[in-house]
Amino acid sequence: MLRAAVLGHPVEHSLSPALHRAGYEALGLLDWEYGRADVEVPGLAAHLAGLDDSWRGLSLTMPLKEAALAQAVEVSPVARRAGAANTLVRRADGGWDATNTDVAGVVGALAPRLARPPTRALVLGAGATARSCVLALAELGVTTLTVRARDTARAADLLAWALDAGVGIRSGSVAGLEPWVTTADDVVVSTVPPAAADQVARTVPAAHDGVLLDVVYAGWPTPVARAAAAAGMRVVSGLEMLLHQGAEQFRLFTGHEAPLAAMRAAGLRALGEPG
Repeated sequence: MLRAAVLGHPVEHSLSPALHRAGYEALGLLDWEYGRADVEVPGLAAHLAGLDDSWRGLSLTMPLKEAALAQAVEVSPVARRAGAANTLVRRADGGWDATNTDVAGVVGALAPRLARPPTRALVLGAGATARSCVLALAELGVTTLTVRARDTARAADLLAWALDAGVGIRSGSVAGLEPWVTTADDVVVSTVPPAAADQVARTVPAAHDGVLLDVVYAGWPTPVARAAAAAGMRVVSGLEMLLHQGAEQFRLFTGHEAPLAAMRAAGLRALGEPG
């Protein structure tokens, strides 16, 4: 058997096994299996050392995305720039290469929903996920970025990093999670956790014609998604981001293009939503 898995803490909630296993089934990859393991940062190196040569790839969720960089022989430019890796790919010499498919996930989720290349974007939240989202927005064409977060110092740090990263962000601003002062943003990405969702939902304007991606995929539609839809925004579920980042992992692990339709249907079933 050839093996892959998702690692993290906690990891029981992860949809990655459902997505990858559906992909194996759809393509008839009967010699592949995908599991999960609860691993914390202090145990990551020992866990990797205990994997035999049947292991081909690992998906990483929190809190392992930064720690994974130190375990890699080579780190891709996108993972280095993001300061986080959500993917480890087995090398021929037995080591691991680290990359970040979260950026590709955001691009894949948003690109089909955009009527034109975006130039202005708003990111809600300033954590690790927000950094990958900023890189994706820059790839899509965004040059002006607003960051809103409960901790405005962290928001300022994220904006400063974006301006210095050389990815095309040329101007921006920072604010707390108060009502939006403009509806000119082409894209809004919410990275706030469910605990802050009600607070953020109350800040959504009454009318907005942009696109919202909420990276949360459970409990859909989220309060933020409901408020955005009521304002007239085109709303994208976090499942689409998860699907596209998982599809890139699937390709890296197996060498096959991912069957998106089968994987999306499996994700919807796992969430108890109609396909």
